[in-house]
Amino acid sequence: MVPSCPVLTWRFQSKSLFACVIIVMLTATTVRSQESSAPVLSAAERSDSFEEKMKLLQEAWERRDFELARSLTHSLRDTVIQTQHEEEPAGQSLIPAEDFRTSETLPEEWRRWSNGWKYFKTLTIEETAGEIRRMEPVEIRLSFPGDQITSLRRELRLARISNHRLTEVPCQVFHEVTRQGLKYASILWMAEPEPLAKQTYFVFYGNPNAELPEYPSDLDTKGEGFALDISNAYYKASLSRQTGQLERITLRREHGLELFSGGEGHGEPPGIDWAHDYVDTGSFQKLRISLWETCPDFEIIRGPICTIVRRWGFPHSPVHPIYTPSRLKVSVEYRFYTGLPWFQKTGTMTAVKNFRAEALRDDEWVFSGQSFTDSVWMNRDGKLLIGDVPAESQKDIHGVGFFHRQSKDSFISLFLEHSAEGLPELAHTGAPIMYYRWHGAVWSRYPLPVKDVPEGAVLKQKNAYISIPFTEADGPQQIEQLRRCLVQPVRVAAASTLVVSESGVVGDAGVVNDGSVQPGQLARPGESGDSSVPKEQIWEALRDCKDAQLYTADINLVELGLIQDVRVRGGVVTVVMSMPHRGRSRPGYFIDGSISVHPTLSVPIRERIEQVPGVQQVVVIHTWDPEWNSNRITPVGRTKLGLPEN
Repeated sequence: MVPSCPVLTWRFQSKSLFACVIIVMLTATTVRSQESSAPVLSAAERSDSFEEKMKLLQEAWERRDFELARSLTHSLRDTVIQTQHEEEPAGQSLIPAEDFRTSETLPEEWRRWSNGWKYFKTLTIEETAGEIRRMEPVEIRLSFPGDQITSLRRELRLARISNHRLTEVPCQVFHEVTRQGLKYASILWMAEPEPLAKQTYFVFYGNPNAELPEYPSDLDTKGEGFALDISNAYYKASLSRQTGQLERITLRREHGLELFSGGEGHGEPPGIDWAHDYVDTGSFQKLRISLWETCPDFEIIRGPICTIVRRWGFPHSPVHPIYTPSRLKVSVEYRFYTGLPWFQKTGTMTAVKNFRAEALRDDEWVFSGQSFTDSVWMNRDGKLLIGDVPAESQKDIHGVGFFHRQSKDSFISLFLEHSAEGLPELAHTGAPIMYYRWHGAVWSRYPLPVKDVPEGAVLKQKNAYISIPFTEADGPQQIEQLRRCLVQPVRVAAASTLVVSESGVVGDAGVVNDGSVQPGQLARPGESGDSSVPKEQIWEALRDCKDAQLYTADINLVELGLIQDVRVRGGVVTVVMSMPHRGRSRPGYFIDGSISVHPTLSVPIRERIEQVPGVQQVVVIHTWDPEWNSNRITPVGRTKLGLPEN
């Protein structure tokens, strides 16, 4: 839309192209004339602070101006989200940012294999429990000097030393932020260390020609937002389109058993996972997260190793919003992994103020139909037992579930963590019930040892849910072994400096390189400076593509951090890009061009890249994964937008 010109009022009486061109020229002239006199303002001065909005909200509330008050609550939320992007603590790095080495210091064979990457860090994992582990998830947090890397998600690669050779390990990079000139990110991968042994890993980074890696995976995530279907080789999990709660699971075996909860729920969509909730004073009502009309807040992370769905907010009343108590904040996270027959749920319940809970549940699962013949439970010692829970163990349960003797179907929960802060020790209840009010199998955990919950109290849980072909002879041992691994994960540590000697390269795990020939290379085609069209020319061309809606900032798409990836295959250039937010959902504005009043050169992406010698075709892919935020803006871009250094 062309902005109105303050100098000239034009009444459209003609739809001719000539008239449109004149308007654009006049508007552009006006913008140019105003640019030199436009004051240099900080981002804070171009917005309104949290405190200012709170003052306006209070005034609107006192005037009973409810429409304005509602608008201000939305605006306050936006301020909180943006401040969180800018100021939330980056987390603790396993290895200090300044602890790195250059790839030039590697042995010749490894240097050739890692050609294109300038820097690396080293770390070790150690198996200390004497267990055989298959595809154990390992997650670390690392920091890097900001001037050594542009995008960790695009440039970071993980390699493991195996038989004195480097082998790339598929990994997933997420939660990337910039703080005080450092870049932080979480790295997740699957490890398979030998019992009581160490493994050494290299984290390579600093390659401007790197592309977003694509790793084969059986993990398939379909849908938008939290309304997802997530599957791997063992199951398909479907999340509620309304709340994001786990609604049903289909076991990927021959007969495809579907675990679901039927009926009409309590007026809300039924699902197999019913926690978290509590009953308020005098048992007046139960407030539940399954009553959300949509997730109050959520975060989705998708990747080849894991899909993470995290949701948080206050439980709702059956007659929301008559009652909207802000007493117990609930946060629930699901993690679905590649190649594993189990998934994980982590829950946190935090008391925002003193309140009374007549009852509180942090885990309940309901399965309609008669899919199972027997129940199981786990005692404090990690022993899986079949049958009813004896009376003396009713409050000391550490796992529950069900199986079917003929079909061998099973669904079992392992309680990995169940603790509280500011409360007496929790009751570890949840005895399984085979037949519950015509549904079928159910367990329900009521952990509160008291009814008066003090402000600041926190209830924590981490559960793993597994479905394997279960027999009475082999099933218990498999479940017990899995729990031992999960409660005693591998140890991860920064590796000491590698030492180059006559015998090779020596590290924490002994001799890690003996001069053997290193096959292959880390780089894919185009990642080591061998593109048919130099990628630096593509990135430079993209700097001529501006966001013309920021009239005087003169900021391009690279500086805004909207470009996620550039790939070159022959004469075909593929650009992967984001949009700033979902209110601007049409990337064609940047790809193919639109009416522009920008006072400086601004060329559409396709047109500009096609001007680069050797380019035959341009493909632009738009993605919302991950969604853009201000951590992606370059230092130059932050200056142009009036943002402080970060």
